Amino acid sequence: MACMDKLDLYLKEHAKLTRPERTVTVPAHYKCQECRDTGWITSFQDGYEVVRRCGCYTVGRARELMEKSGLSREFLKKSFNSFDTRKEPMLVNAKNKAVGYVKNFKETRHCRHNSIMFCGQPGSGKTHLGTAICSSLMSMGIPVVYMPYRNAMTKIKQHILDEAAYSKELVRYMDAPVLYIDDMLKGKLTETDVNVMYEIINYRYMNSLPLIISTEKDLEGLLVFDEATGSRIIEMCGDNIACIKGKEFNYRMSW
Repeated sequence: MACMDKLDLYLKEHAKLTRPERTVTVPAHYKCQECRDTGWITSFQDGYEVVRRCGCYTVGRARELMEKSGLSREFLKKSFNSFDTRKEPMLVNAKNKAVGYVKNFKETRHCRHNSIMFCGQPGSGKTHLGTAICSSLMSMGIPVVYMPYRNAMTKIKQHILDEAAYSKELVRYMDAPVLYIDDMLKGKLTETDVNVMYEIINYRYMNSLPLIISTEKDLEGLLVFDEATGSRIIEMCGDNIACIKGKEFNYRMSW
């Protein structure tokens, strides 16, 4: 009996030494549950494995482009809640149009009047509202490409004699799912500005690709710049145009 007890004890001790430790698998936390942060989604169709980009990858790339364009700090700060209308009817109207545009975007995205424009007085919050729209759309999974007008035009003009580089710069803005042109037509304008803007706007007009625009030009100023370009923008925006007039709306001068 004593031998059996010793054998049983030996077997128990041996089992403790040789038995593999049980590991507890903790579920990983991913920013995107669909692709598990890989940027790719795998599925099977007709017996074949199909791999496609996840929507989060496109949104992430759009966010990177906006940050590289110098909008990151403003992008993080600007929202509809932080926009002060000061109970001024023009500013209230502009904010309401911005909020309504986001609310109805998925229904109007592929329609003729799928764009929005804020024009007029410098310092009135046009960029604030445009940025707030971008932030809201991207939180809905809709990528936006930011085009700071003067910087973008300078870069495009630098490549005007290099056809491949020139086309690459233009296509970035022509093909964007949503394009935000900030401070459009700011500064001294040339014939090159007219040609470049017509190429971008006309392509988006023909393909029903949405625009978000802030500009100091009023509607007449857009048509004076170039009637073909201006009339297309106005048609694409429809009722989504907010014109702010009056130096009293320049918050930068409110000190």
